[in-house]
Amino acid sequence: MLKIGVQSKNIIYDENPAEGFQRLAKAGFDCCDLSLNQYLTNTMLYHMEESGFFRRTSKELQDYFRPHRRAAKESGICINQMHMPYPAFIPGACESLNDFLWNEMAPKCMEICHFLECPNIVIHGFKLKDYYGSEQAEWEKTKEFIEYLAPMAKDMGITICMENLYNTFGDHIVEGPCCDAAKAAERIDEINRKFGAQVLGFCFDTGHANLTGLDMEAFLSVLGDRLKVLHIHDNDGVRDLHQMPFTFTKVRENTVSTDWEGFLRALARIRFDKVLSFETAPILDSFPAGMKQEVLGFIRQIGVYMAGEIGSKVSDRS
Repeated sequence: MLKIGVQSKNIIYDENPAEGFQRLAKAGFDCCDLSLNQYLTNTMLYHMEESGFFRRTSKELQDYFRPHRRAAKESGICINQMHMPYPAFIPGACESLNDFLWNEMAPKCMEICHFLECPNIVIHGFKLKDYYGSEQAEWEKTKEFIEYLAPMAKDMGITICMENLYNTFGDHIVEGPCCDAAKAAERIDEINRKFGAQVLGFCFDTGHANLTGLDMEAFLSVLGDRLKVLHIHDNDGVRDLHQMPFTFTKVRENTVSTDWEGFLRALARIRFDKVLSFETAPILDSFPAGMKQEVLGFIRQIGVYMAGEIGSKVSDRS
């Protein structure tokens, strides 16, 4: 049976992490995506700012997250994935900021991931195509970052997962890094061969795929078992809204805007056996606070439905 998870934002608060983990357990979740990007946001970084959070020593960070680790274990929730702050490299930024991101923030995220016994950490590939002039040059800088972290990943048993992203061009959404499945598969295999371990995998984001018009079924079929984690959420095809699946339609006759059937067929085809993880934090702010538990329960029920559909499709193929 596939496990079901959801991101921690708007659920787990540092002041009392036990309450949030208990809320997840009550809703029936198995897993949690504990996001580190809340401690150093992309908005801050795009303004060339940083928080002091990752200036703490490794011991101080362990002490900070010790209640989270204890609460997760006591509630029976597995922290199966985390998200590193992004971007981890900013073209044109001062050298000290990029040095901090590369040599302090990123390794400490790996240490936190290991401390929390989490097997996967998601990164964003660098959006440098326009700055460097080519997708290949963009990838080479991302590859340098991954290979810098790879020895830590190997020693700690962590898989770094790169994610399909979108970019903006004027008023248009266009493909960003990691939107070519064949290139992603080739690059993952190359790095894993080099380090002799599963140090690199893929995080597939359904919302980003919908925005950029990716054929999800074809994309996932190419990835196969390189797919390690998921970000499941929905949007209107125009904005990155992070809402529940099946929320948006193309027409009044309720043709869904996202190809959920193709998504589920592909997961069945590649026999995905990990976690159906939802990245739906904004919806917890759009409903009244008093409905949070019920909304979480409904998100979990969508996961149960998806798991059932995947299971039946696997059986049909057997």
